[in-house]
Amino acid sequence: MKRLLPQRWWTALKREWLLYHLGDPAYRFMFEPSPENEWVALDCETTGLNTRSDEIISIGAVRIVGNRIMTSERLELLVRPERGVSAESVKIHRLRERDVAQGVPVEEAVKRLMHFIGSRPLVGYYLEFDVAMLNKAIWPLLGQGLPQPRIEVSALYYDYKFRQLPAYQQQANASIDLRFATLMKDLDLPVREAHDALNDAVMAALAFVKLRQLRRQ
Repeated sequence: MKRLLPQRWWTALKREWLLYHLGDPAYRFMFEPSPENEWVALDCETTGLNTRSDEIISIGAVRIVGNRIMTSERLELLVRPERGVSAESVKIHRLRERDVAQGVPVEEAVKRLMHFIGSRPLVGYYLEFDVAMLNKAIWPLLGQGLPQPRIEVSALYYDYKFRQLPAYQQQANASIDLRFATLMKDLDLPVREAHDALNDAVMAALAFVKLRQLRRQ
């Protein structure tokens, strides 16, 4: 019978495989052990929700150390899209075409973001979309996407609420409202009115810290 390798061995093998295929060795630092109890919360604003055709127009990221959100250690970038900004997307993020016209090219933006993140795990609300948008720009540089572990705030919140349900509701897979406004209100956290990437990253960081505290109680 084949003997299974321990999880740590698979993790080490995967790391070596990714390093071997890394397109630019200057980014090996992203594979180093993460600083203890540090994370980076991030968010992107985009021209739409299609990961293939839409573009990033702003990136916001903030570091978390323990239970502290280091707003003095943040990254906030406007990104110049190759195509225009639609009127529909402006209603959501309030960034007009002239606002992002002086932004940095997406290649420069993701390079700065990778240096800001380092090897820290990523935190976000529906993070999969943001990472997919970022990886579209990162893949040509590295031959792969962001390697850092990801922590999904909505999943943490789901687990927190699920544990509070009575057994019969757990067995019935009762639905849980995962909308961000609901999540923030239930956790008694402030909601910043301005809808931009940095504000959304900070709010995701707040929710992450609160949920970690609740899990330890």
